[in-house]
Amino acid sequence: MSKKTNFLLKKQILLVLSFMLLLPFVGEAQCAMCRAVLESDDNTAVAEGINNGIVYLMAIPYILIGALFFFIYRKMKS
Repeated sequence: MSKKTNFLLKKQILLVLSFMLLLPFVGEAQCAMCRAVLESDDNTAVAEGINNGIVYLMAIPYILIGALFFFIYRKMKS
């Protein structure tokens, strides 16, 4: 590898690592905001809505990956 390619690779790795290190702080802040909203009211409908939203957000990637593997399996089998 040339020096320029090696430098660009190191720069990209450093950028990705710093992004990954900062990502948990952003996620943690959002959870604190949701918790504050849920603890401030006695309204259970809001809490149920947020819980359902979390379940939908969690389930969609699994469904998409499962469908992708199903189509790959079906394509390889035929």
